[in-house]
Amino acid sequence: MNEPLSFVHPTADSPWGTYLMQVDRVVPYLGHLARWVETLKRPKRALIVDVPIEMDDGRVAHFEGYRVQHNMSRGPGKGGVRYHPDVTLEEVMALAAWMSIKNAAVNLPYGGAKGGIRVDPKGLSNKELERMTRRYTSEIGIIIGPQQDIPAPDVNTNPQIMAWMMDTYSMNTGTTATGVVTGKPIHLGGSLGRVKATGRGVFVTGREAARRIGLDLDGARVAVQGFGNVGSSAAELFAQAGSKIVAAQDHTGSIFNAGGFDLADLMPWVKTHGGVGGFPGAEALATEDFWDVACDIMIPAALEAQITSARAMRLKARLVLEGANGPTVTSADDILSERGVLVVPDVICNAGGVTVSYFEWVQDFSSFFWTEDEINVRLDKIMIGALKKIWDTADKHRITLRTATFAVACERILTAREERGLYP
Repeated sequence: MNEPLSFVHPTADSPWGTYLMQVDRVVPYLGHLARWVETLKRPKRALIVDVPIEMDDGRVAHFEGYRVQHNMSRGPGKGGVRYHPDVTLEEVMALAAWMSIKNAAVNLPYGGAKGGIRVDPKGLSNKELERMTRRYTSEIGIIIGPQQDIPAPDVNTNPQIMAWMMDTYSMNTGTTATGVVTGKPIHLGGSLGRVKATGRGVFVTGREAARRIGLDLDGARVAVQGFGNVGSSAAELFAQAGSKIVAAQDHTGSIFNAGGFDLADLMPWVKTHGGVGGFPGAEALATEDFWDVACDIMIPAALEAQITSARAMRLKARLVLEGANGPTVTSADDILSERGVLVVPDVICNAGGVTVSYFEWVQDFSSFFWTEDEINVRLDKIMIGALKKIWDTADKHRITLRTATFAVACERILTAREERGLYP
């Protein structure tokens, strides 16, 4: 048998290496489906594209873009697009694979996909950003579509970028294809409740997990790494439940207030200043000291591999809610488990976003739109039901929630793979 992915050489703590170890750990719980496990270790399709654009000053700049479709046994690909200077093919492969697991874990009729461009979008004008988005969309247009692969917002992308992607695809195909992306502006077929859906999913799963371990949210101390859309939305919901947001960290700095931040002041500050750094209602922390803060709940909602082994040893939280994708390396995961720290893994914890993306996709096909209350009720029901299934699996096999999530998801994916068979 050929070794998979000879063009990628993952390390143990790299995104793809982490994902492969997570798959290996679930094999003993797959029964006869284990014969198909190599399916999960190889992306179905990986596309690398050149994205040339004319800059405002007349120069021609080239950016490297990716779209990876990991597995589509259960339906069309689904996953976001991120703009970040550290985007690599290996990272996008791992993110696409985690989307396969995430979609199956909440039983959505999707496979996993992900995309990205290696770029610092802060260095582009609005017109340059639009030209880059439209060219990227045209380049990956050969593999995306409402029934093929549906992109969505991710790091440094937003509803406006989704509108440009939808318009570009529509112009190239001669149709108004609102269902080609999700996370769009409301008046272009977007869904109410989508913007805060990922953060809401973090809160809902966190509330259920806290209840199971006897942690009262009223007065609970919460630390949030990454105060963008996901982290800030989750923080608001925890604050409404009576929790105290005592620490926050993003690319602008780290802040701490033992009594909890006043979010009515912090949220406008973040919007005006681009981050939490310098917020006058808190004291500044050194970057590494953030991980020593006394808290009950830690929400890593930034990028991958933030909770390392060293940080896992120091973490004081009882509960970790993974708002980001892949924020905990495998060795750190083991340390947290040994220390009795409960981790609600990314592939269920932050699945609120893709769940409401599914609602948006369904609404686009039917041209019938739901109220935000209906969206939230449906979201909560799916998230709570999915977590219960995973928790029951964890209790049955005496395994962590992460391994249980993979067990549930991989069984669903590989059952679909087996029942569809191999073509030709």
